[in-house]
Amino acid sequence: MSVNKFKGVRACVFDAYGTLFDVHSAVGRHSARLPDASAVSILWRTKQLEYTWLRTLMGRYVDFWQITQDALNFSLDTYEVTDAALQQDLMQAYLELSCYPEAPKVLEALKEKGFRCAILSNGSAEMLNSAVRNSALQDFFEAVISVDSLGVYKPDPRVYQMAVDQLDLQPGEIAFQSSNAWDAAGAGAFGFKVAWINRFGQQAERLGTLADAELKDLGGLPDLL
Repeated sequence: MSVNKFKGVRACVFDAYGTLFDVHSAVGRHSARLPDASAVSILWRTKQLEYTWLRTLMGRYVDFWQITQDALNFSLDTYEVTDAALQQDLMQAYLELSCYPEAPKVLEALKEKGFRCAILSNGSAEMLNSAVRNSALQDFFEAVISVDSLGVYKPDPRVYQMAVDQLDLQPGEIAFQSSNAWDAAGAGAFGFKVAWINRFGQQAERLGTLADAELKDLGGLPDLL
């Protein structure tokens, strides 16, 4: 008899970027203006994540908007793109990221099942609220939690504690969803029940913790719970 690892879950907390929202849709909107658009987008995302980790370790926090801009500038410089208007358009596009197509139906199903839903993200409040509004998801979330008030980035355990405090639940009562393997590992180490949304067929990180479930997208989440 299989054990339901998600028994007792009362709330679903979602990472935003790469989990609910397609981080590559910003470059996708302007791909005709970019040589090597896919490579630019991948490097942009890679440096964005690296800068969150490095700034946390350095104790030199800046908000995610600045991180995103710095990472984009690094990527554009790497590929010798000097179009200032394009840089501005790409940053604006990041405020209007597309959500993944299954997200609205999944959130609706979770709401019907009585699960509380929230976002916990490295994004700044303005960035997150803009993305949520752009995809018309605002009615699904009880809270949209940004690391800004804390001044450190995931996977610092203090970030995951923000969701516990906001929702007034125990870690084991929260199912955390992320497409980022490192984030899934951090959330699991903290004590959340974790569904790793492995959209890109990644290998699991070797960080001493495994997700409680692995899904190819969010579509299987309601049945999992």
